[in-house]
Amino acid sequence: MNLPPVLAPGGIDPRTQACSTAELGPLKLDCGVVLERITVAWRTYGTLNADKSNAILVCHALTGDQYLADSHPVTGKPGWWHTLVGPGNLFDTDRYFLICSNVLGGCMGTTGPVEINPQTGKPWGLGFPVITIGDMVNAQALLLDHLGIEQLFCVVGGSMGGMQVLEWAASHPRRVFAALPIATSSRHSAQNIAFGEVGRQAIMADPDWHEGDYHSHGTNPHRGLAVARMAAHITYLSEPALHKKFGRKLQNRQNVTYGFEADFQIESYLRHQGSTFVERFDANSYLYITRAMDYFDLAAEHGGKLANAFKGTPVRFCVISFTSDWLFPTQESRAIVHALNAVAANVSFVEIDSDKGHDAFLLDEPEFHKTLQGFLDGAAEHRGLLPGRSVDS
Repeated sequence: MNLPPVLAPGGIDPRTQACSTAELGPLKLDCGVVLERITVAWRTYGTLNADKSNAILVCHALTGDQYLADSHPVTGKPGWWHTLVGPGNLFDTDRYFLICSNVLGGCMGTTGPVEINPQTGKPWGLGFPVITIGDMVNAQALLLDHLGIEQLFCVVGGSMGGMQVLEWAASHPRRVFAALPIATSSRHSAQNIAFGEVGRQAIMADPDWHEGDYHSHGTNPHRGLAVARMAAHITYLSEPALHKKFGRKLQNRQNVTYGFEADFQIESYLRHQGSTFVERFDANSYLYITRAMDYFDLAAEHGGKLANAFKGTPVRFCVISFTSDWLFPTQESRAIVHALNAVAANVSFVEIDSDKGHDAFLLDEPEFHKTLQGFLDGAAEHRGLLPGRSVDS
């Protein structure tokens, strides 16, 4: 990320110029460290109703941020779910009040390793305490307290966002009416931990990383971060999708070069993904957030039995997976559903037939969108958010 960690006095931080920020705290982390004050950056869409019963918290994935539905202030690209948010849309801003915050440890305005350590006046770097998914959720809970919202109508998110949804339902069940965990798992698998480690090692092997103190050296480990992004991006896709889009097509040439340039379209595509990613993401944040995903294990936090995490839950669930997702395969979602069934929770489950891989939840997938719409409409009816209905809690 090429943004300066310290802006000139009176300067406008481009990361947060189109969103809100608040100083919150204290926040006790799972590692035992207490952050007396944290900054949380967030974006909202729609209007909070009089009894504050229409709020939806949208939790972003590893490389997402709070710019859910509007242009990203650094890259200028559309928000990651911009096609689903707006008046009359799936996430109808005439009905719902959407909140999306940058996670703790992120690099778009919420406290993380790129921000300033108040005790040193310098970027936290590796001095930032290691965080968990639970810490991210507790930071979001502080934000809801700040906004005066006691209960969310719904928490929704895919991938790491889905982990946050599950953590919300397990740790704050009385503050959640409905939950939509998408393409996710109750714990990071050994394979996923392995992919995360490859990415972290790529960053730490970059000579410009400087043991995490690259800001002080005026450098940026962009090569290592780009490789980490390239490796991760492969896991977000499926082999059928890669074959359909790229196959073995050459990039702007008729014959191979017998060298190591990007002969194939897939090589060019991955290099582009890596180079554009470093424009908007911080390398140390990548280390911290992937580590938080590695540590996530709901069953381990509840006596080794996943069902214990949801015992007595009042939350309505809809768990969604995709057939071609090999990063968070359907069996992971089924394990969540079985745990919820074991405690007689209100749960529905849908496996979407798609060849788009893990990233299907970010793409145009009509069956997925219909599932979201149906669940939200049903929950809204029970919550009293449809015209002429009364609240049924």
